[in-house]
Amino acid sequence: MTVVNQTPEASRSVWTRERALPLFRNALPESVIVSSPEELKPFECDGLSVYRALPLLVLLPENREQVVTIVNICAQHHIPLVPRGAGTGLSGGALAVEGGVMLTLSRMAKILHIDKQKLIAKVQPGVRNLAISEAVREMGLYYAPDPSSQIACSIGGNVAENAGGVHCLKYGLTVNNVQGLECVLADGRVISIGGECLDAPGLDLLAVLHGSEGMLALVTEVTVRLSPSPPAARTMLVSFAEVGAAAKAVASVIGAGIIPAGLEMMDQLAIRAAEDFAHAGYPRDAAAILLCEVDGLPADVEHETSVLAGLFDKAGATEVRIAKDDAERQTFWAGRKSAFPAVGRISPDYYCMDGTIPRCKLPDVLDGIARLSRQFDLPVANVFHAGDGNLHPLILFDANRKDELERAEAMGGRILALCVELGGTITGEHGVGLEKINQMCVQFSSTEIEQFHATKLAFDERRILNPNKNIPTLARCAEFGAMHVHDGQLPHPDIERF
Repeated sequence: MTVVNQTPEASRSVWTRERALPLFRNALPESVIVSSPEELKPFECDGLSVYRALPLLVLLPENREQVVTIVNICAQHHIPLVPRGAGTGLSGGALAVEGGVMLTLSRMAKILHIDKQKLIAKVQPGVRNLAISEAVREMGLYYAPDPSSQIACSIGGNVAENAGGVHCLKYGLTVNNVQGLECVLADGRVISIGGECLDAPGLDLLAVLHGSEGMLALVTEVTVRLSPSPPAARTMLVSFAEVGAAAKAVASVIGAGIIPAGLEMMDQLAIRAAEDFAHAGYPRDAAAILLCEVDGLPADVEHETSVLAGLFDKAGATEVRIAKDDAERQTFWAGRKSAFPAVGRISPDYYCMDGTIPRCKLPDVLDGIARLSRQFDLPVANVFHAGDGNLHPLILFDANRKDELERAEAMGGRILALCVELGGTITGEHGVGLEKINQMCVQFSSTEIEQFHATKLAFDERRILNPNKNIPTLARCAEFGAMHVHDGQLPHPDIERF
């Protein structure tokens, strides 16, 4: 499926490959430019893969100066510019736009500096998430955020989506583990935000840029916070005969005052897919499992493990298995982190959602997803960051069958609307991109959307960076039917120019 969504400015003069190519060839080495249709094909989608669009060109800068050159050319000629990291995103955020070029930062992949005393590392945006921990492991350190795609995803993409991971319950999202950014603005200026200290004067622009999906600036350097490796960690695999019992057990853990390093939930369909793929020792007959990990000082870990075992038993667990050593602990987590590719083996296609709800509403949302699954006649494999209420229902479908993709998209929208209804949000870590842009109209008022556009303009007056993503126009919201229109008029008609 190709999605085309033009800005009004782009529609006045849509660029072609033949027109754009000489501009970049005159300013950049040929090795930086990808222009043949065959070589462009791998860049037509991200990890979501539901939407596809071919960029005019892909540019692969090797340093900040080349990034500045590319941005200046795009700004001067008003060429839309789509930033891309490793391409593992799951919301269509790195999809090409009509008449636009793509800037991929994967070649800027150096770890520039590690400071053990300050517990920081300066890295380029193309550095893989896991590579940071691998580089500092011998120092007794690691980088805490660990998305399931950490073996491949880049730190620049993590900043763009404010990625989390299975251990974000205790250690936070990317924004909680980044102290500084170097960025190229849409007019080619280079700025530094934050730095080597834990706080910086002025507005908290670090938080603004995290999760901004390449719409505000291009990140060229990241100062990440390193954490000491915990001296002890125990992981528990807890089985339940009922999904509802597992959901209620999550609330009981947090209610007991224990904050695990990770608290993950999988239902039976996800369990069986992961077990067939990773052979992690998961109980195939369980209706749901929880993976619960505690870490810290050995005495504290032993105490919390004992308390949790009692809580799970009281909650109706059919089995509480504690990893006997670090190898088995890693195996438990390998099954969870391979859940997405594992589900890909049992269905031709799947649609991964990313809503977030209050933890206490987990049983309600599970009931709602089950009802929607029956209504749309599509199976769902549920994989949740249960501890912080981040849901990843995987809607299984076959795009080759009539209307299944449309049904999957409609069902996904209903799941996100349910999350909002229950007091949650439409995204926890995957971003809005193109996938959830209509659901932005469900979550936010016209005034709030207007403020989002104002923030975009403050950073990118020409509106060239990743246009038509993340923030809907008010006209789109009116067409979607999710925003009130007064007397046939949009509440803020002036915003339509965006």
